[in-house]
Amino acid sequence: MTDAIWIRSTVHPETRKAACLLSWGSAGSALLTPEATLATARDLTAAAAAAETDVALIRSLREDVHADDTVVRGLLDAVRARRPMPAARPALRIHAVAGAKTGKPLVHIGRGSLKAELDPDEARQMAGHWTEAAVAAQIDARLRYVLGEHPRLTPDDVNAIFEQLQGVQR
Repeated sequence: MTDAIWIRSTVHPETRKAACLLSWGSAGSALLTPEATLATARDLTAAAAAAETDVALIRSLREDVHADDTVVRGLLDAVRARRPMPAARPALRIHAVAGAKTGKPLVHIGRGSLKAELDPDEARQMAGHWTEAAVAAQIDARLRYVLGEHPRLTPDDVNAIFEQLQGVQR
């Protein structure tokens, strides 16, 4: 991976609804909904499994069936075309890749002009972080609401509490 990708829970500055803040290297940041964050986590996990399955299929077709590369490519394309398409839009472009020369499964991700390559375990680990951020965002928004209703806490007090919580997360 070229630049570090970070995701953390936050609230939308205008609506105060749950949100996740995505930062990727020096390219800036983007606010995401928890739904888009969870869709991305789901797709990362699915791409990791698909890449591993594709490599196993290629290996089996070549070694067990002795299929030539044209047949292998055709069958792989047919299998990929039958995979279900997710309904929700993820925050990243995510593609399962079976390294033709290396024989290794990979997950390619991108957003705008940024791109990175992950092995399946890295993709699953990233999916876990994205899931945690989405869940934390939902909890944080509810907690902010409850704390905001407390008569002795000012908005600055609530913000200070969340700054402390975010400091502990790092």
